[in-house]
Amino acid sequence: MKKLFVAIAFLTTAITQAQQEIKVDLFDALVLKSVEITYERYLDEQSSVGISGFLNFEKNSADFKYNEKRAITPFFRHYFSTDRNWNFFGEGFFSFNFGEKEIEMIGGPNTYEDYTDGALGIAIGIKYVSDGGLTIDIYGGAGRNLFSENSPIVVPRLGVNIGWRF
Repeated sequence: MKKLFVAIAFLTTAITQAQQEIKVDLFDALVLKSVEITYERYLDEQSSVGISGFLNFEKNSADFKYNEKRAITPFFRHYFSTDRNWNFFGEGFFSFNFGEKEIEMIGGPNTYEDYTDGALGIAIGIKYVSDGGLTIDIYGGAGRNLFSENSPIVVPRLGVNIGWRF
């Protein structure tokens, strides 16, 4: 029992001492009728890991939309400086994405086929962190789906996130 208590105390201390962020993608929410929420945890001053969850509410008939209906994207970020407020970063990610791909039918209406795939990709971006904890990051990149022939080849990774560091 004593060892369990020490282990729980150690893990709680490790989690609460690390800088963490919760963010929401404003671009997706306002423009594309989708929601992306991100959690990021810093490993040290120049690297972090995180995970994003994406839900797309746009109908297939929309002029512009993501192909993905849902995605879970774990990522690793490396920050190129230790500046407190502004910082450039590079990101490597793997996106588990689920969606519908449009299948063109000759002489008939187009149909949609469900797919599940995984994309490996990179992104670059910039982050601002205020002294009070407000964060804004802008990033862009792309990944390539690896496993399914039914999925789109390219998976975009774009965002304008606003969040809070604690």
